[in-house]
Amino acid sequence: MEVTFAAEPTRLIIAALCGLAILLFLIIKFQVQALIAILISALSIGLIAGMPMSMITDTVTKGMGKTLEGIALLVGLGSMFGAILEISGGAERIAISMMKRFGEKRAPWALGITGMVVSIPVFFDAGLIILIPLAFSIAKRAKKSVLYFVIPLLAGLAVGHAFIPPTPGPILVANILGVDLGLVIGLGLICGAFSMIAAGPIWGNICGKNYNISVPHQYLDTKEFEEDKLPSFSSVVLIIMVPLFLILINSFLGIVPEGQLTTVKSIFEFLGTPFVALLLATLTAWVVLGLKHGYTRAELEKVMTKSLEPTGLILLVTAGGGVLRYMLQDSGLGNIIGNAVAATPLPMIVVAFLIALAVRISVGSATVAMTMAAGIVASMPAVSNLSPLYLACIVMAIAGGSTAASHFNDSGFWLVKSLCELDEKTTFKTWTIMETIVGFTGFFVALIVSFFA
Repeated sequence: MEVTFAAEPTRLIIAALCGLAILLFLIIKFQVQALIAILISALSIGLIAGMPMSMITDTVTKGMGKTLEGIALLVGLGSMFGAILEISGGAERIAISMMKRFGEKRAPWALGITGMVVSIPVFFDAGLIILIPLAFSIAKRAKKSVLYFVIPLLAGLAVGHAFIPPTPGPILVANILGVDLGLVIGLGLICGAFSMIAAGPIWGNICGKNYNISVPHQYLDTKEFEEDKLPSFSSVVLIIMVPLFLILINSFLGIVPEGQLTTVKSIFEFLGTPFVALLLATLTAWVVLGLKHGYTRAELEKVMTKSLEPTGLILLVTAGGGVLRYMLQDSGLGNIIGNAVAATPLPMIVVAFLIALAVRISVGSATVAMTMAAGIVASMPAVSNLSPLYLACIVMAIAGGSTAASHFNDSGFWLVKSLCELDEKTTFKTWTIMETIVGFTGFFVALIVSFFA
């Protein structure tokens, strides 16, 4: 990558270390909002590195714009899609149908797969709140520890959230690294499947045997879902799969030689554009799960508009990470890091994972960890020489590192603790280890695939 500013390597390294220290200090010590902390960190890097002030402000503007142009529409459309799925009972229909097909004995597998599917269009927190009553209901009937069923559900949700677009995290990293989204979806499904199995049914069985956790009191009288009022299983699954299929078909047609299937390729190149694919899925959900399910256009408009409220924070924090990426790149630090990495025996995929893991442990936010790791890796000149498949493996490695080791500085830790009425020690021994299994398993699968890239 072209660098428009050059300074002494030592000064650049000091600038980067100071910027990172400022970021961690502001978030951990003073609990400063993530966007503010990231911007202060990025500005500090530029100033300490000696970049001209006009260049620093230009870099901030460029970082915000270039980052948002790739994901803003996707995050917004995904939020509205998820809101329709939630109010229509689509998520509940998937869960109930999976339970019937798998049976109560294989309920952990059903819940893991359900979580994985639902978290593709629905944010982790929303999916958990929607589906956790079902896990508690099964635990009550089976008279077992809730962890037998909650851990697989959590694993499925975490996997979909971390590895499989159109969730914001992998889209962000793929956008920063310039990776084909269809390739990321395909590899994400592979990494996600292994991660869900290891962290879900297997680890959930171990947790259930070692920790006898009762159903929380507020869920003891939970009413059963009225199945006759829920949409059909096939319609919900097909709608969720619409954007995935369109994006994947577009990617597969991309390998067809020039001059062949020209009309078909051009059609699916348009339909398989991520925001077009997600727009079609959202419109389909609006009709099939909304209007035909008894909701008025006014009610749907209100629900969809309200779903956009939390996206502002997601987009701004993500854009802040983009600012940090371009500040590292334009300062010339990417060249220094790239040369240092080239001199070590560690493959870049391992370096990407370790960077993401270090930020995740320090800051807690998976989004911040993804943006920082992707930004640092993208600023390395060697990235331009990597194959598309290897870059997709790096996306998975960053997603894995950003998922592992959730602990006291992660909001997900406290959400799970409160919903399941666990103490901190038990949450750490169950949820934290589950997240770590998800992250490391996904990384190891991506590492194996990278040998063939």
